[in-house]
Amino acid sequence: MRAASINVLGGKLEPCSTAPLTGFFRNGCCDTGPEDRGMHTVCAVMTAEFLALSKYLGNDLSTPRPEYGFAGLKPGDRWCLCAGRFLQAHDEGAAPQVHLAATHMDTLQIVPLDILRRYAAD
Repeated sequence: MRAASINVLGGKLEPCSTAPLTGFFRNGCCDTGPEDRGMHTVCAVMTAEFLALSKYLGNDLSTPRPEYGFAGLKPGDRWCLCAGRFLQAHDEGAAPQVHLAATHMDTLQIVPLDILRRYAAD
């Protein structure tokens, strides 16, 4: 059995979303492990601006892909983002809000806590 994951605030990692079901392991949490090369650890609230940026950068998160059981994301949905993509969105001025209690501590290897706190939704 895996040990409980820790969030960026030092507490137990809280769920991000089950509708839509998110997370690298599709367990609703922004958990990570060695097989998660993209580090899908930031629990973010989607915005139209971020979804447009992501699509422009080659990762279309808004178009439904029924063959993968993916309904597409819309503004307001919570989703586990790759830490590097979040930092890139921050640099581009299009970062979404973040649920810190649901963001995995490994995010701090890429995104400083002070940047995450600027976008805190909780």
